[in-house]
Amino acid sequence: MKIRKVYLIILLFIILSDVAGSQEQVNSRVKYNFNYGWKLKVGDVKEANQVRYNDENWNEINLPFAWNQAEAFKLDITELSTGIAWYRKTFQLPENSENKKVFIEFEGVRQMGEVFINGQFICRHENGVMAFGLDLTPFLKAYPEENVIAVRTDNDWKYKEKLTASEFQWNNNNFNANYGGIPKNVYLHITSKVYQTLPLYSTLGTTGTYVYATDFNIAENKAVVNVSSQVRNESSKSIDAHLKISIKDIEGKTVASFKSEAYTISPKGMRDLHAAETVSNLNFWSWGYGYLYDVTSEIILDNQSVDKVVTRTGFRKTKFDKGMVYLNDRVIMMKGYAQRTSNEWPSLGMSVPSWMSDYSNQLMVESNGNLVRWMHVTPWKQDVESCDRVGLMQAMPAGDSESDVQGRRWEHRVELMRDAIIYNRNNPSVVFYESGNESISEEHMQDMLNIRNMYDPYGGRAIGSREMLDSKVAEYGGEMLYINKSARIPFWATEYSRDEGLRKYWDEYTPPYHKEGTGGTTHKNVNGSKVKDASAYNHNQDTHAIENVVRWFDYWEMRPGTGERVSSGGVNIIFSDSNTHYRGQENYRRSGEVDPMRIPKDNFYAHQVIWDGWVDTDTPRAHIIGHWNYSKKVTKDITVVSTADEVVLFVNGESLGKGIQHKRFLFTFKDVKFKPGIIKAIGYNNAGKQICENEIKTAGKPYGLKLTTIERPGGTLANGSDYAIVQVEVVDQNGNRCPTALNMIDFKVSGQGNFIGGIAQGPDNYIGSTKLPVECGVNRILIKSTDKEGVIKVTATAKSLMNANITINTKDVDDNKLSNVIPAQSLPFYFGKGATPNTPSYKVKRIPIKIISASSISNVEDVYKSFDDNELTGWSNTKNEASVIQYELEREAIINQVVLKLSGWRSRKYPIRILVDNQVVFEGTTALSLGYITLDVKPTKGKVVKMELMGSTEDSDAMNLVEITGKVDSAGLDGSNASTQQFPIIEVEFYQLIDQNN
Repeated sequence: MKIRKVYLIILLFIILSDVAGSQEQVNSRVKYNFNYGWKLKVGDVKEANQVRYNDENWNEINLPFAWNQAEAFKLDITELSTGIAWYRKTFQLPENSENKKVFIEFEGVRQMGEVFINGQFICRHENGVMAFGLDLTPFLKAYPEENVIAVRTDNDWKYKEKLTASEFQWNNNNFNANYGGIPKNVYLHITSKVYQTLPLYSTLGTTGTYVYATDFNIAENKAVVNVSSQVRNESSKSIDAHLKISIKDIEGKTVASFKSEAYTISPKGMRDLHAAETVSNLNFWSWGYGYLYDVTSEIILDNQSVDKVVTRTGFRKTKFDKGMVYLNDRVIMMKGYAQRTSNEWPSLGMSVPSWMSDYSNQLMVESNGNLVRWMHVTPWKQDVESCDRVGLMQAMPAGDSESDVQGRRWEHRVELMRDAIIYNRNNPSVVFYESGNESISEEHMQDMLNIRNMYDPYGGRAIGSREMLDSKVAEYGGEMLYINKSARIPFWATEYSRDEGLRKYWDEYTPPYHKEGTGGTTHKNVNGSKVKDASAYNHNQDTHAIENVVRWFDYWEMRPGTGERVSSGGVNIIFSDSNTHYRGQENYRRSGEVDPMRIPKDNFYAHQVIWDGWVDTDTPRAHIIGHWNYSKKVTKDITVVSTADEVVLFVNGESLGKGIQHKRFLFTFKDVKFKPGIIKAIGYNNAGKQICENEIKTAGKPYGLKLTTIERPGGTLANGSDYAIVQVEVVDQNGNRCPTALNMIDFKVSGQGNFIGGIAQGPDNYIGSTKLPVECGVNRILIKSTDKEGVIKVTATAKSLMNANITINTKDVDDNKLSNVIPAQSLPFYFGKGATPNTPSYKVKRIPIKIISASSISNVEDVYKSFDDNELTGWSNTKNEASVIQYELEREAIINQVVLKLSGWRSRKYPIRILVDNQVVFEGTTALSLGYITLDVKPTKGKVVKMELMGSTEDSDAMNLVEITGKVDSAGLDGSNASTQQFPIIEVEFYQLIDQNN
């Protein structure tokens, strides 16, 4: 019996040992929100990295938090505070975390971050842009002992890499707003010793999980879903493991389950495991349709799950061909914004909660933008994921200033692009990788292409750079202020319409009666030169909105469907007013369609009208620019933005007739006398059918204040770092906003919230002030929650107006130092645009007639360059030789339009004559443009077209466009073709109407 008893004890010990050994591998992966419970000290503090250092008097903060963020919009970008700041946090690991791996993930530190754990230096990260991660396992103390993490940051504009003394090109005080310290989220990951790696290459050397789709069948809603996950085995024995994949839709329903084959991974080894399966009934991610799936990849070892990673992603098909961008087999024209990557708010800089990123980015979609081009540096993960949720395509840069670079500075850009691709390759909204804010060499473009092909070969993303007009390597391109066309890769304008204007200024007839264009500038161009004419940077809302519509016309005119060479659109700089380089009267950039608090300007509504469609305008709209609350003495021009063919204006039911159409979308009604009541615009199609309308009512006298809130979906969190936006309006007795009100408002906040403030024109832009005025009858402030659940009461008062108050209820949330609540958790997806339509995205408007040859008596060897689909080449007659060129077409056709790009397109007018088979079809002077002009000629049948300059050209400065550098672009004019007797043709095209086939 004793022997049997001993045997049973031994057997039980063996069983328990095996169980303990297997439990060591049981899935224990947890991702913690590591944002809570930090302390901050500005200045370089001796021994702040030491465990026993006394930080009792440091400021208590939660991340994300830039130590100088309160200066946002108060100071000029060049004056933002810089220097050393320390961040510290004391924490315990959770129970039962022994024998586990512990990683920390920083979404970014600006500019440099030195990380210490329990007094030991771990790492220095220096690029100021990208996420990085560290393996903390060897340096941590087990539960219940406490650990101390300390991060020393340095946001010096001139910070140099320690090893090479090389500056980082993108650390630029014109566009990369310097919010220092730890302005982004931080996470802690705890895994078993067999785990799927994190996508943090530069510090961990790992690539994580890659989810992508292939073999799309859009019509049948299916594709092959692929999951490739890098697995590391840090156990002491070889293992045989496979991946188990499950895919859940937005309702949590499992729509697919599959697994990989088994892979052997040696001790301390690492390899990629891959699984794939055809998945049906997919909802494809699309513009304004942020449909995302949770793809779970599990490592299965000995029939047990030892590690589980959930990747939130979406599936969409792209193609970049024939000068066009295709999304889910449908052509989509780029319409959107070149937005500063900081995407900042007053007093907060970039460090806002996830829902505020969604609110801002969704507004871009609601304005009918489909693309955001983040400028110069990679956006933080919060904005990338936000664009996924709201259905906004992204162009993602690495890091750049304004030019190609060499040596270590180029290596910085390559390394940043590599890390950014690995980190963001599962985000479906990323559609373009931008390699430079200006053209780069073909060798450097190849470097970037090689990185994309290595780390994201199947993601359906084009890689290119600004310009790159004749590149054989780039997959897209496009200039900054001008329009390009292509029959090869897509060309879209990377930023256009630099004009600026405060939301406060309606027009010259409305208080404070800002005369259009006045105000001068307190700033200079990037190169230090003086801004000679600042009128374009001191607009009223009327003229700013009109200018944006005028600028868009050139791109719309050359949209897909208008020939084989087309424009793929462009992005307007910028969406929200920004604490970056400016050239107007204020100390921040005011080119936005919304102000810094995201209150729309008239530009916003103008874009809603002209961008409502994938290529052309699908839904007819109209918007009356301005308001209808003038003095009875006012008579002014009224402008309506509309996609209708005709617009009629009514004042109190009385028709004022049809508007004068200009640039297709603008309708002007001259000398309209103000009469209180209703002004209404009705749009009609060519058949005379009413298709849209818009009206404005006169508001009564200011009576009181009205408060409303914009909050996190589901309610404001009592975590000490959530915010609510409170909007105040001056209203009449019927609750209508008074659009000309400028009243000063006094705010008081009590309960579980703290006043942060807003922005308005005035001293220090009213940043942090509890008293600030409404502008155009409205303004907004920010309120910060405390860490206690309860009620926030906001009261607004103004002289001679009825007061208003509102309450905000805050909700308890896990705000422990290791919180299980991830910042973006449970935020909704935006489906406002619906799934990708299955109808054609455009109608063919005209038929191009191919040129087969050209001839001239001057510069014969260059004649082909005038029709070679390369805008960096062209033909011009030699000075003193005949300015005549002749083209032979592939077939006889009725020519009704000629499209030209002539050197000096923005500043030079050409008197020309065009003949078709020796019949004069056009004689006149060309207009200025952003690149191309369309000449309607007398429809004439023929096969030979002759073009000639009829006299001296005329220079004009009517189009006020100057680069941010202070340089006036010559638009192709140089010493070789500067003569007023020369006829420099960059590209020429000939067209017939779609219904003229003979």
